Amino acid sequence: MAIITISRGTFSGGKALAECLSRTLGYRSIDRDTLVRKAATRRVSEDDLRAALVQPPSFPGRFNHARYIYLALIQAALTEEVRGGCAVYHGLAGQLLLKGAPSLLRLRIIAPMEYRIRMAQERLNLSRDEVIAHIEARDRDRRKWTQFLYGVDWGEPSLYDLIINVEHLSIEQACQVAISTVESGGFELSPEGQAAMDDLALASRVRAQLAQDTFTLNLEVEVQSSGGSISIRGGCAEEAEAIQRVVWAIPGVTGLTVDAAVLPPPN
Repeated sequence: MAIITISRGTFSGGKALAECLSRTLGYRSIDRDTLVRKAATRRVSEDDLRAALVQPPSFPGRFNHARYIYLALIQAALTEEVRGGCAVYHGLAGQLLLKGAPSLLRLRIIAPMEYRIRMAQERLNLSRDEVIAHIEARDRDRRKWTQFLYGVDWGEPSLYDLIINVEHLSIEQACQVAISTVESGGFELSPEGQAAMDDLALASRVRAQLAQDTFTLNLEVEVQSSGGSISIRGGCAEEAEAIQRVVWAIPGVTGLTVDAAVLPPPN
């Protein structure tokens, strides 16, 4: 009942690895497009979300709040999708979107450039130089995206539990390495882990709902949940009444504290 995230460079075999893990373990495979469909709302379209995931900011600071909203929606969709375990997510920054999630195996698959060029040329009708430019541009965008949103280097080894180089391994062999790691222990979703995962999903849902409501969408807050009791921080006392209305309407909420002030259900 593990949750597996796969980070990869363009044409490094991440999708194929996810499909192998899903098929062999019987896990659901979740990709970026699935998240975009789940996260889209009346206010934020699928195209907006897809662009936010693919394109790094051209001018840091200019679109920060819009990206905060997009990230809140995407994170809520992902935590809801994987909250019960038995899921493989192969998309951008899964290990960061699910930071703190129990039973999370954070994989990274890497491959030499020649391997990636060969894979790309099998899929794209482009010259060698065009393929190289495409791969380098996509990798550069991924690195900028994670740096912008999380302040970390996408390729930093400490972000991952297992890094697999497929230079001399087939995807099936890489799949078996990952499965052996899952089965070695430490990634089973225990009752305590399930409770923590439910809290993470609820906190993400609260943050997403606040990011959509007309009277609270201007906020950027930290949200935590403990047994359904929600704690919100972020200098938002002036919007306390609106927050109270939005949060208490969300199923599963058992308590609410906003900047250390306890707010009961509205009358």
